[in-house]
Amino acid sequence: MKNFFSLLKREFRMFWGNKILRLLFIGAPLMYGILLGYVYGKGKATDIPIIVIDEDRTEMSAKAIQMFEDNEVLYVAQLLHDERGLSDATIKYDASAVVVIPKGFQNEISTKKYPEIVTIVNTANILTANYASSAVQLCLGTLKAGIQIQTLMKQGMPPAIAATQYEPFKATFIKKNNRSTNYMYFLWPGVLAAVLQQVLLLGLALSFASEYENGTFGDLIKRAPSINKMLAVKIIPYLIMSFGVWLMYWLFTFWFRVPFYENLGALTLVAGVFVVAVSFIGVLVSIMVPNQLKATEILMVIATPSFILSGFTWPLSQMPLWVQYLADVIPLTHFLKAFRVLIIEEGRLDQTYSFIGALLIIIVVCGFCSYLGLYYKKKAYLKNNPEIT
Repeated sequence: MKNFFSLLKREFRMFWGNKILRLLFIGAPLMYGILLGYVYGKGKATDIPIIVIDEDRTEMSAKAIQMFEDNEVLYVAQLLHDERGLSDATIKYDASAVVVIPKGFQNEISTKKYPEIVTIVNTANILTANYASSAVQLCLGTLKAGIQIQTLMKQGMPPAIAATQYEPFKATFIKKNNRSTNYMYFLWPGVLAAVLQQVLLLGLALSFASEYENGTFGDLIKRAPSINKMLAVKIIPYLIMSFGVWLMYWLFTFWFRVPFYENLGALTLVAGVFVVAVSFIGVLVSIMVPNQLKATEILMVIATPSFILSGFTWPLSQMPLWVQYLADVIPLTHFLKAFRVLIIEEGRLDQTYSFIGALLIIIVVCGFCSYLGLYYKKKAYLKNNPEIT
């Protein structure tokens, strides 16, 4: 046991002696956690600039414009009375929508000629375009309802009956999870999990590759003749450091007031399995590729697209089957599914068993391959260096 702890100390010294790795493993989660927390801290898009072309200039068009200005999502960046200079204004204000109120709008409403308000949505940015178009539809829908009810009331109909004539039935939408549609709650945790996976892979890419390059593999074999002990010595320090990163992420939820309180124990358990799965992938590549740079490059090929492939932002069901199979071998995919069930949907741990099972399969397969790879590496080394035995 004393020898095992001395090996752990050796591994921590190797980690601490690598300035770049030290900065990466500690600095990246800290920097990304703070930076992205402030990037998405607002949670939802507000004051999105739109341009209104009011060709009518009447009380009714003014009412519509006032409704746009009263909506928290929209901001009327410029009011025009014709389409001259529209293209320049759209680019200047980065407008997400252009609302055109036609000439004769109020008059045609009075004479029931059914005028048309045209909304041109700038989909260069899909997120702001969706927010803006939904807000414009809400404002115009409210205006239409108000006009219809006022018309019925002028005909002598009581207000309560007028409302039911315009709206024969109610349609109620209830938001169950992330009720405020807060982008921070949705995206920030997923990105931080991707960062943790990336720094783990980068760190473990150097675990055995650095031993080969620095000529210290023989010393490791002397001090840890057991294959299992060698693997444990390489992985356990990163498990300990990952738990420290996990605690830091938890503290960030208080800093940025992210209300993740339910199922934290269950999520921590899943996170532990996730870290072990990532560690075995990193160790396997490090064993098989004796060059630090090449091992790092290979693992970056795995880590870089993993968040996109995870199905966290774009559903896996909408991807080709071969991409779904590829996503299944990346631990982040299964961790983020479990995270969504436990934290966002406030489900139970047993509802994540399939995701935990997938992570365990990755651990078993990569662990077995790591064992075999290290066994043959050790055998080849001892054959070339018989004095070690």
